[in-house]
Amino acid sequence: MNKSLAEQQEEYTNIIIQIGLNLQPGQSLRLSAELAHSYLARLVVDAAYRAGARYVHVDWTDDPIVRSRLLNGPPDQVEYVPEYEVVRFQQMADEAWCRLALSGSEFPNIFDDVDPTLMRAYGVARSQSVKPYMRAMINNQMQWCIAAVPTVAWARQIFPTLTDESDDAVTEKLWNVILEMCRVTLPDPIGAWRQHDEHLEKVVQFMARHAIRSVRFLDAELGPDQKPKTDLTIGLTDDPVWLAASSQTPDGVRFFPNMPTEEVFSTPHNQRASGWVRTSKPIFPMNRKVEDAFFRFEDGELVDFSAETGEDALKEFFEIPGTRRLGEVALVDVRSPVNQSGLIFYNTLFDENAVCHIAFGQAYPEGVKGGNQMTQEELQAAGVNESTAHADFMIGTDSMDVIGISAGGDEVIIMKAGQFTAEVLGEG
Repeated sequence: MNKSLAEQQEEYTNIIIQIGLNLQPGQSLRLSAELAHSYLARLVVDAAYRAGARYVHVDWTDDPIVRSRLLNGPPDQVEYVPEYEVVRFQQMADEAWCRLALSGSEFPNIFDDVDPTLMRAYGVARSQSVKPYMRAMINNQMQWCIAAVPTVAWARQIFPTLTDESDDAVTEKLWNVILEMCRVTLPDPIGAWRQHDEHLEKVVQFMARHAIRSVRFLDAELGPDQKPKTDLTIGLTDDPVWLAASSQTPDGVRFFPNMPTEEVFSTPHNQRASGWVRTSKPIFPMNRKVEDAFFRFEDGELVDFSAETGEDALKEFFEIPGTRRLGEVALVDVRSPVNQSGLIFYNTLFDENAVCHIAFGQAYPEGVKGGNQMTQEELQAAGVNESTAHADFMIGTDSMDVIGISAGGDEVIIMKAGQFTAEVLGEG
């Protein structure tokens, strides 16, 4: 029997708690949600307490209030963060609270009229103030997950042609897409998530078996300069680890940081990128839309960039220390359900799971063998990039090849025309 939307939404929250976060009895949970997410947030709280949560704290967010501060407040106070914020985040890190962020903007583009300089100052100040908490999260010392909730405005942004449809109808259409991509509509969603993890793990095993130490992204289609659109080689650290859908805490608790997720990723060495690349989908650094961006690297550093839309936001983003070097390289097959939908989601959680991507800024220590146990000095020596920001930029296309280069210098085709080869998937 077909389940109603309400029944599927409740099952979705159970999946988020049980396998996304894998919340353990006695753990506390920090949930961040916009006001428009309240219906699903309440279901999440119910599911968390049923799973044995000790305490659930909800951080309600509202972008118009943030915008008011940035536009109307004293500019010299935009970096102020009250001490109680620092204290509570430290407690959450010390006690290894789970972290769930609900994503889906109620007010897309609300920051378009805000000076990007103020956006950068505000964001950096908040990130710096809770740096120990953020470090604990990227080191997987607690489970964390990002999941989506449709809003009317976000749904209409994704489906701009449905002008004759009611708000409820357009929002339900987006719900159906999200529930399908998060495997909620399958007979055994949790089993399907585990099977998906095993499927992507085959790519991880291939990369380890072939001792891949760098990857070359080559899109031979010509760009405006009559050169290949992309020819970028990214070198990894000396002891890299490739990771698939799930992650693991030091206590061995497995969780899925992103729902949906289609990527296999690793940590680049921050001085080993060379060549150029063009983005293939919109991105949103500084909460501003950037399209058709071009980046060129030398010795791991971004030395030139441009964008058809949002170049001013890029300029501000690259003023943040550490953002001119890479913190992530990710492989995503163009056959991913996200990409096959044909939709632009205007949301990194989805768009980064459509095609291959790179990220500027903070790197994930788990992409280096033993990285989560390394000191900052050891991570720096290993070439792991550090920054208060991390922003993903989609680069994959259905005309892109990805070539792996082993520790011994041998080359192997990882992707052809945007798709993992049969050998990589263990099918050859």
